[in-house]
Amino acid sequence: MPSSTSTYQRQLQRELKRLPKEYVPNLLQIVRLYRESVTLKPARESFSEGWKEALQGKTHPIAELWKDV
Repeated sequence: MPSSTSTYQRQLQRELKRLPKEYVPNLLQIVRLYRESVTLKPARESFSEGWKEALQGKTHPIAELWKDV
């Protein structure tokens, strides 16, 4: 039984073959931007950013953070 990843890869390949060649660079840029927007930053980078925000006073009360959870 094929994995869902290989199924998605086949579907993507089929769609790419049907796409006019002149649109491929734009699609590639969209895919890269999407990947960058959904992947997590490395822990060190994330902590550094959070620490800077805390030092600048960009914080929220704990009660506010858990309000809708």
